[in-house]
Amino acid sequence: MPLTKRRRAMLLATGVMLPLPVLAGCSSDDDGPAPPAAWDIASAPRTATSGTGTLRWALDTAPTTLNAFQKTADTGTQRIAGAVLPSLYTLDARGRPQRNGDYLTAADVTSSDPKQVVVYKLNPKAVWSDGRPIGAEDFQAQWRALRGTDEAYGTARNAGYDRIAKIEPGDKEHEVKVTFAKPYTDWRSLFTPLYPKSVMGNPAVFTAPATKGLAVGAGPFMVREVSDGSVTLVRNPRWWGDRARLSRLVFQAVPAEKRDEALIAGRLDLAEVDRATARRIRATAPDKRAAGTGQGSSAPGKAGAPEPSTGGWEASGAEGGATGDTGKATGDTDKNRSRTRALSRFTLRKALDSAYTQLALNGTKGPLADERVRRAVARAIDRKALAKLVLKPMGLPSEPLGNHLLMAGQPGYKDHSGALGDPDTNAAQSLLADAGWRAGDAGRQKALDGKTDDRGRRHSAPTATATDPATGGATDPATDSASGTESQSASGTASASATNTERPSGAAPAAGDAGRSGRLGEAAVVRKKGRPLVLRFVLPDDRTAAPLSTVGERIARMLEKIGVRTEITKVPSESYFRDHIATGDYDLALYSWPASAYPATDGRPIYAKPQPAADGSLVVEQNYTRVGTDQIDQFFDQALSELDSGASRSLVSRADSRIWAAAGSIPLYQRPQLIAMRKGLVNAGAFGFATPRYQDIGFRR
Repeated sequence: MPLTKRRRAMLLATGVMLPLPVLAGCSSDDDGPAPPAAWDIASAPRTATSGTGTLRWALDTAPTTLNAFQKTADTGTQRIAGAVLPSLYTLDARGRPQRNGDYLTAADVTSSDPKQVVVYKLNPKAVWSDGRPIGAEDFQAQWRALRGTDEAYGTARNAGYDRIAKIEPGDKEHEVKVTFAKPYTDWRSLFTPLYPKSVMGNPAVFTAPATKGLAVGAGPFMVREVSDGSVTLVRNPRWWGDRARLSRLVFQAVPAEKRDEALIAGRLDLAEVDRATARRIRATAPDKRAAGTGQGSSAPGKAGAPEPSTGGWEASGAEGGATGDTGKATGDTDKNRSRTRALSRFTLRKALDSAYTQLALNGTKGPLADERVRRAVARAIDRKALAKLVLKPMGLPSEPLGNHLLMAGQPGYKDHSGALGDPDTNAAQSLLADAGWRAGDAGRQKALDGKTDDRGRRHSAPTATATDPATGGATDPATDSASGTESQSASGTASASATNTERPSGAAPAAGDAGRSGRLGEAAVVRKKGRPLVLRFVLPDDRTAAPLSTVGERIARMLEKIGVRTEITKVPSESYFRDHIATGDYDLALYSWPASAYPATDGRPIYAKPQPAADGSLVVEQNYTRVGTDQIDQFFDQALSELDSGASRSLVSRADSRIWAAAGSIPLYQRPQLIAMRKGLVNAGAFGFATPRYQDIGFRR
């Protein structure tokens, strides 16, 4: 997995520790159905597709590498790798690993004492596109490249590979035997994708740019061309599995803000879109079923019901204008009608994404270094209201997320937010008072309203209504809910998605942008030794991040009710993460993390306790809240080495409860995944957790 999927734990500081809930067994619901909105795919039997066509699939940016293990790999790299390289395990709609029969006939832990041994039995038909059988030498080359002992590779991750002691051919033909030095519960996460030894055995090839292409693959498609912001895939003539229904698959880089125009012009067939574009597509549908409310969806991975797809029909992109004396109004009307006709060629598919948006509290310095203040802030947040604000207008389940490490529907998911406590203004104010922050002179605060403080920032009192920046609709401070139609809403996310930019990305504040301050609300601002409690809330400033701004404004109003002032600072999205989140230049921030089928592995870097380096700096890995404890680390370490899946999940649950109690990261909701898909395209849509089955995507006959 790429760098964006690493996670680490947080700091619980010292002080009052809430009792943790009793953890029940986590395996009883493993075989249950996927939760609502887990995926939304237009399913059809392979025989119902034409067996040809070109699918144009939008990426956020052109991939800089085709190696998913490089530090610069992104979601585009992952998409391409999934179509052209072996995935030993894929994920179903609930995020559960499933053995991929195209590559493996079996894979089992054959011994756990004295060493864990896994034997992979490869499909005898599995060969690379140059005709060489996939074998132990490929596994060995990938292990040596990713185990972290050779700096020439500069890998994004070595988790799991660093636990392997040796790899050798198995006792029988087409077998690979992997012996671990330390037990590893997430062994199924390894060797997906699997690269040929020609890539992994040479650091120069490993680090080569995407423009060099990928000479050898072993998937239903192979790379034909990389140029002009696009990557073109064609059928792999040596593919032994079900023949790809598409003749070409073109991944095209189209920025989020230009996505709607590309759809209208007929340059794309499949694209994640923002809410405004999603609303326009829904408006063209004759009924809700046509709008993509889940009708006709099927579980990915089932016969006749694959997962992703992109189309190949041409849409007339004409944006008709007016002629001479018809007038500007007529011209605008004709243009809007033309745009509507173009968008009517698409349907909207929507699901809960395999990523979540969180409120991050920087525990390094300032008031939030005190756990009691972090807990007070966390208990002032009405997560249900925020989830409803973001998800309900899109017709998606609007329950807040109760877990840092698992999404709703994943095996072992439990809501551990009780370790922190429910939203409670009085409890939050008591925590602040216990930390020395008490309400100041109300008269003095009133005098500050509308004036600038000694730092040059202007403060203002709350107005009767506030405008929702994502929709233009009014919000009611009394109810904290957006008014208007269901399409008037905001979203939040920070994972690597083009259309829902809520993941870390950042920059230094522009001149004059240092401060829109939060409004003083119902409670007088709290003070400690005469100093008001002011938190710097850093948010990205661009069109695609507008939903985050809406959520941020709502959070600021919630904090006003306990006497906490916020200074909202908008910074360029390009450097939001690099210059602010990663460096710790914020008090509060919103961004998203991708979820994982392997939480013990991928959760640790995000929530583990930062460690001091030899030069005195702090090594945080991906724990950008800088909050962590030794106990959280111990739970992760034990979970990683526990081969019993139920016991490992219980340890992950215990880690999550402690992460909640530390109040460094507050999960808010799963992101909405909104996909525009050309009508007639099947076995594609909003995949959620599910791995696309690229060979089944196609166009109806």
